[in-house]
Amino acid sequence: MKLRGEREQHPLQRPAHVHGLSASEARSRLASEGPNALPSPERRGMDALLLGVLREPMFLMLLGAAAIYLTVGDLREALVLAASIVVIVAITVIQERRTEDALEALRDLSSPRALVIRDGIEQRIAGRDVVRGDLLRLREGDRVAADAMLVEAHGLRVDESLLTGESVPADKQVEGEGRDRHAYAGTLVVRGTATGEVVATGARSEFGRIGASLATVEAGKTFLERETSRLVRLIAVFALAACIGVALLHFALHGELVAAALAGLTLAMALLPEEFPVVLTVFLALGAWRISRHGVLTRRLPAIETLGATTVLCADKTGTLTENRMTVVETWTDGQWRAPAQWVALDAQTLDTAARACEAAPFDPMEKAILDAARSRPGADAILEQRYPLSDRVLAVAHGWREDGRRGASMKGAPETVVTLCRLDPGERARALQAASDAAHRGLRVLGVAKAECEGGWPATSEALAWRFLGFVALADPVRPSVPAAIALCRRAGIRVVMITGDHPATARAVARLAGIDAAVVVTGAELEAMDEARLADAVRAAQVFARVRPEQKLRLIRALRAGGEVVAMTGDGVNDAPALRAADIGIAMGRRGTDVAREAAALVLLEDDFTAIVGTVRLGRRIYDNIRNAMRFLVAVHVPLAGMAFLPLLAGWPAFLAPVHVVFFEFVIDPACSLVFEAERSEVGVMERAPRPVAARLFDGAQLALAFALGASALAAAGLAYGVALGSLPAGEARAVAFAALVGGDLGLIFANRSHVLTLPELLLHPNRAVWWIAGCTAAALVAVVEVPALADLFRFQAPPAAWLAGALAAGFASVAWYDGLKLARRARSRRR
Repeated sequence: MKLRGEREQHPLQRPAHVHGLSASEARSRLASEGPNALPSPERRGMDALLLGVLREPMFLMLLGAAAIYLTVGDLREALVLAASIVVIVAITVIQERRTEDALEALRDLSSPRALVIRDGIEQRIAGRDVVRGDLLRLREGDRVAADAMLVEAHGLRVDESLLTGESVPADKQVEGEGRDRHAYAGTLVVRGTATGEVVATGARSEFGRIGASLATVEAGKTFLERETSRLVRLIAVFALAACIGVALLHFALHGELVAAALAGLTLAMALLPEEFPVVLTVFLALGAWRISRHGVLTRRLPAIETLGATTVLCADKTGTLTENRMTVVETWTDGQWRAPAQWVALDAQTLDTAARACEAAPFDPMEKAILDAARSRPGADAILEQRYPLSDRVLAVAHGWREDGRRGASMKGAPETVVTLCRLDPGERARALQAASDAAHRGLRVLGVAKAECEGGWPATSEALAWRFLGFVALADPVRPSVPAAIALCRRAGIRVVMITGDHPATARAVARLAGIDAAVVVTGAELEAMDEARLADAVRAAQVFARVRPEQKLRLIRALRAGGEVVAMTGDGVNDAPALRAADIGIAMGRRGTDVAREAAALVLLEDDFTAIVGTVRLGRRIYDNIRNAMRFLVAVHVPLAGMAFLPLLAGWPAFLAPVHVVFFEFVIDPACSLVFEAERSEVGVMERAPRPVAARLFDGAQLALAFALGASALAAAGLAYGVALGSLPAGEARAVAFAALVGGDLGLIFANRSHVLTLPELLLHPNRAVWWIAGCTAAALVAVVEVPALADLFRFQAPPAAWLAGALAAGFASVAWYDGLKLARRARSRRR
């Protein structure tokens, strides 16, 4: 009779009431008692959002401009600015709320998970949905979701240092009293398994009573935030100097103090870099949301910044590169390998013994496969008395059973470990290990199996038992079909994929070759142990496959890679992987098979444990960084013509051009362009064909600033030329409208040109982005309205010019940035030559 799947348990390991709560009972308790979460800062209400907007410099400047117009008796201008204040406030509030919604959705998705039994079925739910009365399943590496009284436990040890300060884990047992029989929320399972009935959740839990009073810790600024602050300070200093300069120049030329103050205030509004921090916040928040739609949760936003700089991707084999669909395909007994159809009694005995060394409700896919293949299970009077977990000394797991009054132990583990513990003679040992090596070379995962009798009490370690070798169990886990193409894409993107596994070197080499990883050099954990730092540095440069690596050795590998200047992303799932995940530049935890500790240590969590999702996330990370950079370049460039058109008419002796209402018009174009157009822009052509960017590369270096100023100067030249030519042929009101059309055309040209540093303007016109056409269409319609509608034209001090002048100015402004296409084509040609 076969052992059944993962939800089946040995009879005497089940709690008496395994059914748990019903779904309706759980919903009712959740509604009446609230979520299993500590009180958190309330979401900002509308009044708080409005107060934040009212403190913004742009709002204060608009208010100041409206006050000046009231002072000089221009009620209409004041009312228009007041109306624009309302619109800007509404746009800002909507944008803030959208960002908060994205971040809140991510917080809900990435909240801790809990394994509970409801309606008799194990299911993983959000930790905040655990309710009193739930049956909570605990395994090694889990963070306990709520206070629970144990109803079943096997070798359970819990780290309670978070609550008690004691560094030594506490033993827990059903027979205990008080704290010994309880597992508490927030503590960590370091060994064993258990089932407990939840007795307190949220603020009513032991941790809740302590944690509710803890203040939240403010996180430091990220690299991009620091870079953005630097850019804002640079522009703010320039803006302040320019505003003072234009006000003094206006007063010197015209002697009007109020008009000079208004001119300076208008220029300040035109130059104010308030969009920069907004762009960064919105792009990172919505970027994390986009990444979550690809099956990857972002626990720390700075990881998004680092994705585009990743140079080495360290991946586990099982479940990441492979399908995590383990199946027992062969057994080795009596000196030969046999497939399932050829199994005899010896093979059945080997499988049944291996099954007794598995967990009753296993998490590990290998154990699930062994239980599915086994043909018997312990009898009703079988009692699991002893567990010998995997350790540094013994790469094998053993369980000690008492049945029919006799004690016996079962073991499964690394072939060399099991063969050594069985003390075979040299000839038998060599034959067995050769058989295991042959299977490993075929890409199979091989486990040795042994059994032992025990007289008297159980010894402290499994090494003290007299083990009898039974044979090997070979399992297959096929490489995911999408992995070879994904690894080839990484190679083209300048990312080296390193496979780190606990498997036999031959198995690791076979799987690596199937996946497309260079397996010419394979380094084992034992070899790592013997290396000094210099030899280790050479090894991590030369090898892409590391086998028989223990979890704690991963930390040393990660540190060696980083010391060599690499930017490292690493996948992990176990408790012992947590230090390495934390040490990596980007820690990536497995969502399905990963422990809570691994997820807490990681910056990203894979929902489906799929390697291709990591590669897709790197692509998205590069796209997000590119879009932020493009948006920042646009923001710098678009302020240049606005500032220039405040200075140029004064210097040339022309009628004043720029007024606050004109700046407000452009604010309605600039903000949506940044938040909608650039954020929605797709990945650049060849984004995964270029080398990773240096991790410390400035968001805006001298070359980027020079390019932005050059683009802005081109748009300024078009607007200034249009104004000068129009003043020679048209009345001032019509000339002003023509210059404004050229400015609008230049603004649209800057949007299109900065969408990509690869595609030319003709190509970008065909490159899909619905947001850009909405912005362009609405802007063109608004331009026609402020020129042709008499009331609006009067407000903007425009007169309707001939249509040909208006269209020509709009086209000239748009075409003023076309020279940038030449740089793009030259850059493309250099790339092809390389």
